[in-house]
Amino acid sequence: MFTVLASTLALASNLAIGVAQAAPMNLLQAYQAALQNDPTYRGAIYENQAGQEARNMGRSYLLPKLSSYYTTGKNQADITQTGQNILGQPVTNTSHSDYSSVNAAVTLRQPIVNFEALALYNQGVAKTNYSNAQFVGRSQDLMLRLVAAYAEVQYSEDQLTLAAAQRDAYREQMHVNERLFKQGEGTKTDMLETEARANLAEAQVFEAQDNVTVARNTLTGIVGVEVTELAPLNQDFRLLPLQPANFQEWRDIALAKNAEIIALGYAVDIAHEEINRQRAGHAPSLDLVGSFGKQKSTSTNTINQDANVHSIGVELNIPLFSGGYVSAATRQAVANHEKARSDLDVKINQVSVELRKQFSLMQSAGPRIDALVKSADSASLLIVATKQSIKGGVRINLDLLNAEQQLYTSRRDLALARYNYLLAYLRMRSAAGTLNEQDLGNIAGYFVAAQ
Repeated sequence: MFTVLASTLALASNLAIGVAQAAPMNLLQAYQAALQNDPTYRGAIYENQAGQEARNMGRSYLLPKLSSYYTTGKNQADITQTGQNILGQPVTNTSHSDYSSVNAAVTLRQPIVNFEALALYNQGVAKTNYSNAQFVGRSQDLMLRLVAAYAEVQYSEDQLTLAAAQRDAYREQMHVNERLFKQGEGTKTDMLETEARANLAEAQVFEAQDNVTVARNTLTGIVGVEVTELAPLNQDFRLLPLQPANFQEWRDIALAKNAEIIALGYAVDIAHEEINRQRAGHAPSLDLVGSFGKQKSTSTNTINQDANVHSIGVELNIPLFSGGYVSAATRQAVANHEKARSDLDVKINQVSVELRKQFSLMQSAGPRIDALVKSADSASLLIVATKQSIKGGVRINLDLLNAEQQLYTSRRDLALARYNYLLAYLRMRSAAGTLNEQDLGNIAGYFVAAQ
């Protein structure tokens, strides 16, 4: 399955890279490339492959075990016999023998009653389930990391555009101040105020350029290809419906589907089976044992004798005393089980807090974005009105500079609010355990390349 998946992802990634070189890379193309190239996700794939073997390893404790051995050797023996002759005198007779010996056997052992083996099997199943839940979480984490990095690039580029626009506006205002000053209608103070703002804006442009570079490098590390141009955020920004609209319903969904909660639930099962495994050290075990052996000249009494031995029977092992190890190991397993349960409770609380946070962000996003849109529109009108007021002598140059700064701040905050809304949409679904590629497709619809 993983071979087919890897081939499919490789093909999709190659197609995505080819398209990305000819046109801006959209979010879905970036996701396909990340599935193939992100090292963290690829590590999760291999980790999950390893986890699948835990079930097979656990089952092996319940299945028959077949073993064999073969020994052969060259032997030399001096055999001394002591007796009496007819006169009653002691007589010693020594003989020397050279012979080859062979001893071979095949043994089959099938557990019949073995509580430790049963616990190990159940533990193996729980470990595989734990691995699967972890992999689901890692898959969702890839979506979150990708969208966060993609949005960070877009936000950094927006910041660069806004900073450059503000710098250009200040420069234009500098020319206006210089012209007015030469005509005797402006002041030196106006020129210095504008020049200071322009120099600060220039520094902000350089900072924004650095931020763009860092953000692109971060995204490149995830998608595995050079990021040159991305599909921009659609200006026709509409909020997605919040369904269900009740937080308690989201929390119930999270308790049932959150990948981290499910994984820690299996961790509790693993710890519980460890208790059973350690307690089995006090229990007897019963095995069915069958063997077939061939022996030749295995001792000085059986030189030149061949023997074929067939046996079948049961073997009962009853532990009596192990120095207190079993009791100590059981107490340790009980303590680890309680810790696992505590870890699960902590994770449930953390998920609930995160879910509440993202749910609140989703609820407040609409009014906040609407307010920032109005703020940006008002700031644009304020600049026009301030310029007219300056001509009428009602306002001064500093008022215009402040109005331009307000426009820059409003547009920056609006862009940030929109990106935060998209991330909150995904993070809430990730906390609830329902995040999937369809949700990613919904977010991808917000990033559309210009036609």
